Amino acid sequence: MARIDIKKFMQDNYKVEDFTHLNWAGTFQEYLDLVADNPHATRNAFQRVYDMVISFGTTKYTEYKKDIVRYNFFNDPFDAGKDAVFGIDVHLMKLVNFFKSAAAGYGTERRILLLHGPVGSAKSSIARLFKKGLEYYSKTDEGALYTYEWIDESETEILGGQRLFPSPMHEEPLKLLPHEIRERFLREINKGLKDRKIIVKGEVNPACRYILKQYMLKYKGNWNEVMKHIRVKRLILSEKDRVGIGTFQPKDEKNQDSTELTGDINYRNIAKYGSDSDPRAFNFDGEFNIANRGIVEFIEMLKLDVAFLYDLLGASQEQSIKPKKFAQTDIDLITLGHTNEPEYKKLQNNEFMEALRDRTVKIDVPYITRLDKEIMIYQKDFNLNKIQNIHFAPHTIEMAATWAILTRLEEPKKSDLTRLQKLKLYNGKTLPGYNEENVKELRKEAVREGMEGISPRYIQDKVSNALVKHGHLGCLNPFMVFNELEAGLKHHSLINSPEMLEHYREMLAVARQEYEDIVKNDVQKAISVDEQAIQTLCANYIDNVKAYTQREKIRNKYSNRLEEADERFMRSIEEKIDIPESRKDDFRREIMNYIGALAIEGKNFDYKRNERLHRALELKLFEDQKDTIKLTTIISNVVDKATQEKIDIVKARLIKNQNYCEICATDALNFVASIFAKGDSAKA
Repeated sequence: MARIDIKKFMQDNYKVEDFTHLNWAGTFQEYLDLVADNPHATRNAFQRVYDMVISFGTTKYTEYKKDIVRYNFFNDPFDAGKDAVFGIDVHLMKLVNFFKSAAAGYGTERRILLLHGPVGSAKSSIARLFKKGLEYYSKTDEGALYTYEWIDESETEILGGQRLFPSPMHEEPLKLLPHEIRERFLREINKGLKDRKIIVKGEVNPACRYILKQYMLKYKGNWNEVMKHIRVKRLILSEKDRVGIGTFQPKDEKNQDSTELTGDINYRNIAKYGSDSDPRAFNFDGEFNIANRGIVEFIEMLKLDVAFLYDLLGASQEQSIKPKKFAQTDIDLITLGHTNEPEYKKLQNNEFMEALRDRTVKIDVPYITRLDKEIMIYQKDFNLNKIQNIHFAPHTIEMAATWAILTRLEEPKKSDLTRLQKLKLYNGKTLPGYNEENVKELRKEAVREGMEGISPRYIQDKVSNALVKHGHLGCLNPFMVFNELEAGLKHHSLINSPEMLEHYREMLAVARQEYEDIVKNDVQKAISVDEQAIQTLCANYIDNVKAYTQREKIRNKYSNRLEEADERFMRSIEEKIDIPESRKDDFRREIMNYIGALAIEGKNFDYKRNERLHRALELKLFEDQKDTIKLTTIISNVVDKATQEKIDIVKARLIKNQNYCEICATDALNFVASIFAKGDSAKA
């Protein structure tokens, strides 16, 4: 273990200037000068959050002919992607649009934001992101905001015999301006501002209002003298310090009341100030109080007692709260709640909660229904950095994610489309007769897709179980994970009917079969690994199909003669994917139409994007080359030296080209060999 000179280490790595910068303090006039240079310092909570999200930039892409904006903020740049949210960019766009509207003052700033979705659908992750983001943003120059504290060196009775009295709700210093001259002040300071004007709403909290009034009496209305007792300071938002970020969670109803939201009387200070109605004797430490200027998260919001919901209504619609024994107190914060579907249905069915429903903006946060995005969730937890001694066989995470998504998809209305095919279409694959417009329609017709099914948490738990159970073997394969997933179903607390259990098992069988097809394909690739050979085969097939569909002849590259399209050659490929003779013309026209559509868009044809054609080409090449190695010999007890050398070559290709290890490469070869031994080679 290395020895560290802590003094030198701190000198090299810690800058006192940064601390000083974040703890700036100055007079009211110095703050006004600062605001003149940076009007954004006076933003309200919604404006600040919207600007924070936008500050991390965006990535634009097109999906199903629709322009999608990916906000980089949701990649979680604060914690190495720990709470990154994937696969629901359309819903996140709606969420950001809510903040954009609220920042502009269009009315949504007076609404409760409710994230609604099934368990484990990233609602809490989104809430954590906003809280982490605000903490980070408040430390940047762009996100700087300020509050004030009262200071009196003579320790007069006005401050209760103390030298400092911080604003208990860390409010905006401009709220100290007398209301009667505030409009004129804002007209003056907003001169030259073209975009977002400075707006000051509301009065200071009861304690500061009392102190301001007492100093005004002392100085006979000389406001400038009163401001000598004000020190403006930089405000850093922090959930742990309970500054600008609050979290409220339902607890035992008998031990919880609304004062946890709006604060309560400090009985020790009653003797000091002489009355329980003196605002200085009040603790402004409720979640609404401490979250002022920022955000308050309500965990499982709709499980709250009705009394709490009334406070929520006032906080959102009126942007004020009613502390015990005091007048309405203005607040500036975002109320962010999240709930699951059963609780939301209760709200919808409760006629007494009509006011709450009317003041709530619901943003759906569904499960992911795109395979590559679902895989990204599990890669955060199961990767080489976290799990270094256990190898994940190829497709292990992919197959668990495939099953999860299959449980979330609705049965396609078209009889010729399976759930698995639908999953592949959603993931960007192509199928005959389906283009982007068709996939868009599939999305539209499935109104509840992603709101039911298996959650990512269940997958994470069962993969973890499989790691514990089989980790000593050094490699985890899909079959181990499949077994854990199935074994846990009968104990799954959210499976509430035999029909649901049977459905999940059926989807597991579909995922197992898909893996069998994939692992056979991997072995076939390893045997017929020549990518160039596949491309040549594809080019030859396309040339023949083009000649056939356009009723042209094709030039023989050897004899240089014009000949008819090679029907036998084309059928040898098409038969590999069960294209019947009666449908061959349709298939060939689909291929040519697809190539033509790509050409119009200025894109090149890539056979890998057409799953069926890709599969057919690989199977054709495999058939042409498989006789060089007899797979069935692998599971026999006697393997001659020449065959063993060929087996070792195939295994080496699996390891080098497809990320298999020695263990799972051997398992894959044995598994595929057992299928061939059963006479399944015709289907392979």
